[in-house]
Amino acid sequence: MEKIRVLIVEDEEDLLSLVYFHLSREKYEVSSAMTGEEGLRLCRNGDFDLVLLDLMLPEMDGLEVCRLLREDESTRHVPIIMMTARGEEADIVTGLELGADDYVTKPFSPKVLLARVKTVLRRRHGPAEKDEVKTLSIGDLRINSGRNEVTVAGVSVDLTYTEFRVLQLLAGRPGWVFTRGQIVDAVRGENYVVTDRAVDVQIVGLRKKLGPSGSMIETVRGVGYRFKD
Repeated sequence: MEKIRVLIVEDEEDLLSLVYFHLSREKYEVSSAMTGEEGLRLCRNGDFDLVLLDLMLPEMDGLEVCRLLREDESTRHVPIIMMTARGEEADIVTGLELGADDYVTKPFSPKVLLARVKTVLRRRHGPAEKDEVKTLSIGDLRINSGRNEVTVAGVSVDLTYTEFRVLQLLAGRPGWVFTRGQIVDAVRGENYVVTDRAVDVQIVGLRKKLGPSGSMIETVRGVGYRFKD
């Protein structure tokens, strides 16, 4: 079985070594970079399945690296987990807006990081059997859960993993109102520290990417969101 390739972009040597050790022990093929420029170059020249990206990097910071990776056709599909010591809402929201798939706040335990890594990779490499059963059709919208694919009027829509999960949750129960807390629990797991603003960012991104079908996601003032019945 082909090894899963992970790129770590982190300028703190001790933390880089720690993350490298634990990922290698899990049999991942690991590469590393200590600057944003080097990380960007390696990712563009390699075929990575996941990038662990520190936000506080010298010269080119992690948010800029994230933006450039998402703008590049060759790397836009690669999942990104942000690693941040700041833990501020603005950083998290900005990263999600730029297309990051998940985040972990320093200091973190190796077990927590590995769990996040496995979750993101499972979304990307999950089984695609019985696709016909896992396809949800609503108007021009098609959601294929087996392949993590979304199309609108036959045109593929490029969603982040979090956006896909939010859409899958809402569309799976049309008319049902989900609070922001319920969305977080369903998408990322219970007790995941994230703000209401971060959920709103995902919804805004979804509506924009879905075009006319985005209007099917309704805001229930003071409560949360629902998909049109």
